[in-house]
Amino acid sequence: MATMQTKSPQSLAGQFLIAMPSLTEPPFSRGVAFICQHDEDGAVGLLINQLSEYRFGDVLAQMKLSCNDPELVDAPVLIGGPVQQERGFVLHREHGHWESSYRINGDWSVTTSRDILVAMAAGEGPRLALMALGYSGWGAGQLEQELKDNTWLTAEANERVIFHTPLEERWSAAAGLVGIDPLQLPGYAGHA
Repeated sequence: MATMQTKSPQSLAGQFLIAMPSLTEPPFSRGVAFICQHDEDGAVGLLINQLSEYRFGDVLAQMKLSCNDPELVDAPVLIGGPVQQERGFVLHREHGHWESSYRINGDWSVTTSRDILVAMAAGEGPRLALMALGYSGWGAGQLEQELKDNTWLTAEANERVIFHTPLEERWSAAAGLVGIDPLQLPGYAGHA
């Protein structure tokens, strides 16, 4: 007698989720989420195009850290999602040896410990990094259902979109990675 095995979902870690026009709920409307972790228990991601009211200098000041790099001090802090918005996340390329760092894949890591902020303020942190407050979370099977419902497009995460594309252009730039102009999509999901 054969035993049935439940198939784990294909991991979307290291991928973008690009909101379809039908998704109008803030903060996901026209959102692009970078998926940090995805398995049978659910998914965790960070929105990469939703601006918070804070700058990196505000976060450093709150942590009583000083920084002499005016560009870093003025860097935007993003809204990573609606969950735990008091908690900071740094998405970065170089892996480093931070106290609380999660290696997403061979290219990306996310760190939540203070030591990365200390290093960044001293000019010794990752060269390419994005800071977000809060995260986006999906329970077991929730993201898979939202994908079936045509709520999101997926694309391989791209450094250019995250670090070199203005915030207001990231949604269309991410969709462009899969050859789609999101402004040409209908505002509703349909099935043939």
